[in-house]
Amino acid sequence: MTESSEREAVIRLSGITKTYPMGAEEVRALQGVDLSIHPNEFVAVMGSSGSGKSTLLNILGLLDTPSAGEYYLEGSNVAELSPSAQARVRGRKIGFVFQTFELLPRQTALRNVELPLVYSRTRKRRQVARQALERVGLSDRLTHRPNQMSGGQRQRVAIARALAQQPSLLLADEPTGNLDSRTGEDILRLFAELHSEGQTIVIVTHEPDVAAQCRRVVRLRDGLVESDELRPQAAETAQ
Repeated sequence: MTESSEREAVIRLSGITKTYPMGAEEVRALQGVDLSIHPNEFVAVMGSSGSGKSTLLNILGLLDTPSAGEYYLEGSNVAELSPSAQARVRGRKIGFVFQTFELLPRQTALRNVELPLVYSRTRKRRQVARQALERVGLSDRLTHRPNQMSGGQRQRVAIARALAQQPSLLLADEPTGNLDSRTGEDILRLFAELHSEGQTIVIVTHEPDVAAQCRRVVRLRDGLVESDELRPQAAETAQ
């Protein structure tokens, strides 16, 4: 990879390690990960339990800090920022979609999408939230609360919430894990649409069917990148 392409990366990880104390010993969850992800890539991160994929996701999302190494997000080494500065970057540039949706149960879909915008001081929050929900096909569910919606609809609200701040990076943690197969396929089609519109997406999953929808698959094993593959159709497009 050329120096210019490295500068253009949304994500560039260099020598990322993460250790956790375990009694008198230390567990190394990541053991020197090097990884670059560029604008409009659609990447699946796979690995068995204990491979380090959840730790990697937390570091990418600035929910955890590496023990060593460099993490450049759009050219800035965010690993060196203070926790408060990381929180500001996270709010402006990173959108999260969780397996368990993480919606406020007493709030409507519109409020669930609108409330996080308060912290980023987004103007016209109600309008932005409404447009995000319309984008994911929920214009008729604006006033519904989570218990009045299906699992697929709740996940769409979560995606709308992530998209509302127009993030540089969209991170999804097992986004179809709590959905039936048909609903999961609908959510994956929505991710594919977002990718076609230019969104950079990283999905952490253990499901081969989910990874098969992504253009690139990164596999972790024992805290290291075991393989990094571009799917054939993606390779043909890039030529």
